[in-house]
Amino acid sequence: MSNKQQSRAPVPDRAENNAFFPSEYSLTQYTSSKTNFDGTTYPKPYTGGKWKILMIGTQERYLMMKGGEFFSTGNHPVEMLLPMYHLDAAGFEIDIATISGDPVKFEWWAFPHEDEAVKSIYKKYEKQLKTPKKLADIIGEGLTAETPYLGVFIPGGHGILNGVPFSKQVGTILRWAQTNERFTISLCHGPASLLATAVDGGTFAYEGYEMCVFPDSLDTGANIEIGYIPGPMTWLVGENLRKYNVKIVNTDITGQVHRDRHLLTGDSPLASNSLGKLAAEALLEAANK
Repeated sequence: MSNKQQSRAPVPDRAENNAFFPSEYSLTQYTSSKTNFDGTTYPKPYTGGKWKILMIGTQERYLMMKGGEFFSTGNHPVEMLLPMYHLDAAGFEIDIATISGDPVKFEWWAFPHEDEAVKSIYKKYEKQLKTPKKLADIIGEGLTAETPYLGVFIPGGHGILNGVPFSKQVGTILRWAQTNERFTISLCHGPASLLATAVDGGTFAYEGYEMCVFPDSLDTGANIEIGYIPGPMTWLVGENLRKYNVKIVNTDITGQVHRDRHLLTGDSPLASNSLGKLAAEALLEAANK
């Protein structure tokens, strides 16, 4: 069946009323059985034993749309696992957490089943992904200058818009990271998490920063037109970040990445490999100082 013949109608999710997966056609445009992983290795990985990474995923599956429909979403597997592959290969242990401590949810329809790098890192961290830490427990241990997280990684996927940008706990961790000059790594819809620093009228920690973000124009246009999402969203990532004088440096999705101080961002799943390399190299440099 050609792309033109494939349906652009969102596919009903039989597990939930009025819930939908992306259309068959949209998956031909947005997913692939392999990533653009280029075989990058790290001949001198970190071996110091002190520094590690905190990855915050979403435990939520269903994102409510403006019309009341649910989008069956979660974290995008490539956006999560390919940067994790690079950070792991660079020698950093990764702790995985969700707000609730419930399992990380994936957009499994986007999993690249023929990509050995992604499959291997998923297998290595599968237990943690299904039994993650609870953010309150991490905060309860005390966030100090001695806390061993050199970076906080928050991948995208529309599911991240559930709860994470409105979480006081996420805001606490991100403000700690910025204050202690730790890295924040995010891509696609993931930078919405930065809004958590302004929950309940707090000061937005990234005022005036430059970053890459998934374009609002796709969420209001093509994503609806090709049936990737089942209707208009209740709010838009870029629009809300711009309220805080954020400068979004991309207008499309080309795999662009950007560094502004200790904030590392990418524009879409296409940026996963480049962001992973940027993060691994930046963290190795910092860890070896």
